[in-house]
Amino acid sequence: MVGDLDVRDVWERLKADPASVLIDVRTRAEWTFVGLPDLSALGKRVVTVEWQTFPENSVDPAFSDRLKAALAGSGSDTTTNMYFICRSGGRSRMAAEAMEAVGFGHCHNVADGFEGPLDPNRHRGRLGGWKAAGLAWAQG
Repeated sequence: MVGDLDVRDVWERLKADPASVLIDVRTRAEWTFVGLPDLSALGKRVVTVEWQTFPENSVDPAFSDRLKAALAGSGSDTTTNMYFICRSGGRSRMAAEAMEAVGFGHCHNVADGFEGPLDPNRHRGRLGGWKAAGLAWAQG
């Protein structure tokens, strides 16, 4: 069962486990215009595979196969701790559940994602998520 983890906990787990992987399932547009988590201080890079295609916003039926291909050669396997992140935690949960369904046993959802929930002014990135926690990120 996929569980939710706080972004700071995910950072610590990524730091403590050299084999662990952060998988960003947002769209290319989000990576480019909103930014990406920066794991360079941990000697890692984020794996980027879109869960949904843009602009159609339909789930990519080849997601699991594309993620397996992206992980090929990295030493990742069905026992690797994988942390899935999106904008606010919804798509990443579905992606983690999809990978769990094909045999990956250590899939975790990053609660509140990269930008977190909307604030009273309908802006993201201030109330929760990777950015609000002050974790490293870079503009795409």
